[in-house]
Amino acid sequence: MDKERKDIMIAGAALFAMFFGAGNLIFPPALGFLAGDAWFLCMLGFFITGVGLPILGVAALAKAEGSLDRFAGKVSPKFAKIMGTAIVLAIGPFLAIPRTGATVFEIGIKPLFPGVAPVTTSILFFAITLFFVLKPSSIVDKIGKYLTPALLLIIGMIIVKGVAAPLGTPIGTAFSQPLSRGFIEGYQTMDALASILFAGLILSSLVAKGYKSAKEQIRVTCKAGFLAGTALMVVYGGLLYIGATSSGLFEKGITKAELIVTITNTIFGAAGQGAMCLAVSAACLTTAIGLTAVVGTWFEELTHGKLKYEFVVIATVLFSILISVSGVEKIVTFSVPLLIIAYPIVIVLIVLTLLGDKLGSAAFKGAVGGTLVVSLFDALAFLKIGTGVTGELIARLPFSDSGFAWILPSISCAVILECISISKKQSELKETCPKS
Repeated sequence: MDKERKDIMIAGAALFAMFFGAGNLIFPPALGFLAGDAWFLCMLGFFITGVGLPILGVAALAKAEGSLDRFAGKVSPKFAKIMGTAIVLAIGPFLAIPRTGATVFEIGIKPLFPGVAPVTTSILFFAITLFFVLKPSSIVDKIGKYLTPALLLIIGMIIVKGVAAPLGTPIGTAFSQPLSRGFIEGYQTMDALASILFAGLILSSLVAKGYKSAKEQIRVTCKAGFLAGTALMVVYGGLLYIGATSSGLFEKGITKAELIVTITNTIFGAAGQGAMCLAVSAACLTTAIGLTAVVGTWFEELTHGKLKYEFVVIATVLFSILISVSGVEKIVTFSVPLLIIAYPIVIVLIVLTLLGDKLGSAAFKGAVGGTLVVSLFDALAFLKIGTGVTGELIARLPFSDSGFAWILPSISCAVILECISISKKQSELKETCPKS
């Protein structure tokens, strides 16, 4: 095997493992359970945001040479830093990293050892996380070579057994708008947000391996992203289908964590819980390692070394311990308004970056501005906070029932501001040209 192919496989495996964490394990079965016989359309929607967007995010950041300033800087350099910091905090110590620790306790430890306190599990879990992240240069290799194979083996066993011998037949659940519901649920993985940060970690690893030219880095990163995306589709599809086959077996009020535990126990019996403990621990650990390293790197670079990487990652794991004991369901509920605001903005930036360099700053500002306004009102509506006449108008926009009310304002504002910018430049050019 030549060097590049080997590096692609290791980077792709690392990307898969970093993406496949707490939410990626518990959301697909829960979504399939709710969808029942509408699971296929639901799966397609979930693939768009849970697989397609993260891989496009990796490609977009590779094109931007791993720089968030280049990725979002056309809106404004200050916006790029503010957005980057908000995303880092969201997928870092405030939401995603604590969720990994909470998931390990609720799915992997509590059913096996009911007497263990959640804080004990969190301390041990984040101590292991810290062990890996204190040597950032070897993170990608460690995840790709050791943790990913273990994770794939365990999850693969669950999926193969669950698909080969279905728990039951998916039933009709009156699940409305399965495609758009799957699309929105894909937000909860937070992977599109994480992708624009994980890509930088992969690029740094490739530079250390000797890939100096931007063309080489983009090629290898995109191929690694495609490899990771393929693996994610197989795993998500299998887990979602297994959840659908259980739609007629369990009570509707079952929590996401209880569902995956019950499914595993039903498939494997008493031995299933031990396998699930290992799978959850591996899945959550790989994500926690990747995210914690990203947080440390981000704030060290943002502060030009005033906040040292080691200090930031230690602070991150300590804060994550405190948040993780609140439980998965509370963390998930708290994350929804933030995701409603952040995800559409990241989607718009990914699309604009991949479209090319011909789009000007005005188009970026218009698209992000239009999206931000609508997303803010959508988040307020989710929180049941009155939004008056403006909220009513936004609710009547095309695709609003499916959660995509931001699409038309984004396109419209981008076109309007870009046209104004072009017109202004033409006027300035006429004024500077000598009259004949």
